[in-house]
Amino acid sequence: MRRNSWLPEVFNDFFDTDFMPKANATAPAINVIESDNEYKVEVAAPGMRKEDFDININQNGDLTIKMESKREKKEEDKKAHYLRREFSYSKFEQTLILPEDVDKEKIAARVEDGVLNIDLPKVVKEEVKVARQITVG
Repeated sequence: MRRNSWLPEVFNDFFDTDFMPKANATAPAINVIESDNEYKVEVAAPGMRKEDFDININQNGDLTIKMESKREKKEEDKKAHYLRREFSYSKFEQTLILPEDVDKEKIAARVEDGVLNIDLPKVVKEEVKVARQITVG
């Protein structure tokens, strides 16, 4: 299996900046797995629902992953007339530059057990068969 050069550049550009040091705990963990026929991207997303995600291919042909979760919990104590609110808000956006061998029409995504899974199938290359009958003239 060959090693792709796109992966380190994508993550170095994103994580290794003055604005976001590598130790930033707010960015979810991302795994990228390559097999012979596809790439898989796994994004840690505990507590997130499928409605919290927006995944698309932008005008440059790059994969954009957006996560946004806003939860509000209200509790009211009738005896003390006390109102307490707890807000939970998280937002994340990442753009991945896709390799040229990704079939962009067949990308699929799903959320399972707190992990966003994105399947990036590779383009199936049809091999040209060179075997043929040659007529002797």
